[in-house]
Amino acid sequence: MADVTLIPLEVLLGNPERAGAQISPDGTRLSYVAPLDGVLNVFVGVIGAGDDRPVTHDTDRGIANYVWAHDNRHILYVRDRDGSENFRLYDVDVETGVERDLTPFDDVQCRIIRLPKKFPNDVLVGINKDNPQLHDVYHLDLTTGELRKVVENPGFVGWLVDDELRVRGAMQPTAEGGMTILVRDDEHSDWRTLLDVAPEDAETTAPLAFNGDGTAMYLLLSVGSNTTRLVTMDIATGAVEVLAEDPVYDVSNVVLHPDTREVQAATVYGERLEYRIFDESIRGDIEALTRVSPGDLSITDRSHDDGTWLVAFDQDAGPVKFYSWDRASQTPTFLFDHRPELNDYPLVPMEPFSFTSRDGLTVHGYLSFPPGVERSGLPAVLTVHGGPWARVGWGFDPEAQWLANRGYVVVSVNFRGSAGYGKEFLNAGNREWGAKMHDDLLDAVEHLVGKGYIDAERVAIYGGSYGGYAALIGATFTPDVFACAVSMVGPSNLNTLIASFPEYWKPMIQLWHKRVGDDPDFLWSRSPLSRVDAIKIPMLIAQGENDPRVKRAESEQIVAAMAEHGIDHEYVMYENEGHGFAKPENRLDFYHRADRFLAKHLGGRAE
Repeated sequence: MADVTLIPLEVLLGNPERAGAQISPDGTRLSYVAPLDGVLNVFVGVIGAGDDRPVTHDTDRGIANYVWAHDNRHILYVRDRDGSENFRLYDVDVETGVERDLTPFDDVQCRIIRLPKKFPNDVLVGINKDNPQLHDVYHLDLTTGELRKVVENPGFVGWLVDDELRVRGAMQPTAEGGMTILVRDDEHSDWRTLLDVAPEDAETTAPLAFNGDGTAMYLLLSVGSNTTRLVTMDIATGAVEVLAEDPVYDVSNVVLHPDTREVQAATVYGERLEYRIFDESIRGDIEALTRVSPGDLSITDRSHDDGTWLVAFDQDAGPVKFYSWDRASQTPTFLFDHRPELNDYPLVPMEPFSFTSRDGLTVHGYLSFPPGVERSGLPAVLTVHGGPWARVGWGFDPEAQWLANRGYVVVSVNFRGSAGYGKEFLNAGNREWGAKMHDDLLDAVEHLVGKGYIDAERVAIYGGSYGGYAALIGATFTPDVFACAVSMVGPSNLNTLIASFPEYWKPMIQLWHKRVGDDPDFLWSRSPLSRVDAIKIPMLIAQGENDPRVKRAESEQIVAAMAEHGIDHEYVMYENEGHGFAKPENRLDFYHRADRFLAKHLGGRAE
């Protein structure tokens, strides 16, 4: 690979040049996040005028998520302190530049529930101020900044709001690890059960929204099916109509008309994202847009009159591309690439692959091969996604590009327990942390060794969160398989992990017990800390000081045990970080460490 350009880590994994594009409700202004003195902030400018300017001025962790209010004047965003995930809600007036802290409460988390188009000055938010386990519903007046509690939470974990700004849907966990979906006719009526969801369907069923007149609810539903279907359910009778389904993959999302709330399209995520069109008025738009770029299309925003769309194309071997789309003229206008420098470097495709596990399951994933070399006997990095009830998808993956550029085959596996492949595949991961879920990873390695692609003596295991746990399992349970391991914010003891969950996770604890386990001896037997003395490979462990999900003790206790046993390891704990590394200086420091670590133990390249 000597003639393949080494991509700088800053280009791949530093701050993007621009990202998170949205359009103002009147369709005249473009907003996005971009670095301001090295920190991501929101910029706004009139489309095509070249007058973009920052409207927020964060100097700490940056702004990752924001949204336009329907008044066309305010931008709302959430921000925590030091990675605590105790998010406060802020807004900025894009005309005056005045910023407000709308929820000035310490050690409290705020969530946006609904910004209704019909009520442009109103927002409903969830705040766990009175009970840290439960988010009550508050009405926020954007004109005055006044907060008023409108629903006290009796034990629910999610809410649905209709187009009249009435809280009429809720989700309540059950003692068995399932979920009850409740509805009411108006804000003065009693709650009643619409659907009881068994534990085996709880992770593959989700209410999405009410229809326009509030008489029905759209849901992603796996009850009565293996794969998740898009359905509409009459809230008076409970009658279900199936709108979209796939025999292999789950329906992943829905596109609703912004005014009528009728279903316009659904998406199914197989090897790539596919659209199922229901509204003929947008069929021409979707079909034309798919010809604009080879990436997977997402509609990221729509103007109030629905005449202008903002779309993004996520591609595997290039930066994410943002366009505006004029529906009347069927004309795309290129806006920007999120990392334009990548156009000058050799990126590689993500190639779908599958194999049969040792007990007969079909397991899917993606491979990213290093450029310019023969596909034979290569070092490899097995990257394990977090969640674990999530999945790896096709598209731009900066870590895969980094590792492939360094000379490694990148093996990304959607092991059992991953989302998107039906409830049977997801539930096959129940109580299989450190067991069959890990076996799927080992089977992927064996499959690729058998194909001749990778060198069995030069395989690393790498991941964050659940992926960090999997890396620790690889080092402790199967140390003969891997040459080294990298764990970011990975739990080492399942007992202490579950005992230290944040308060607002505790209403869902029965679901964790159902899927992971509840017996202390069983959980200890699946904990990497229980087998520290088996480690015989080098370890790199990274942790955020203020991680609310996987507390710093999860890393520190296994690091202390490794030190006691004289095991080769490198440990770095980043101050003012949480479940992941938001500050670019910390993020790049970690990737430089991992770059050198993998090069040392696998023989690849490093910056």
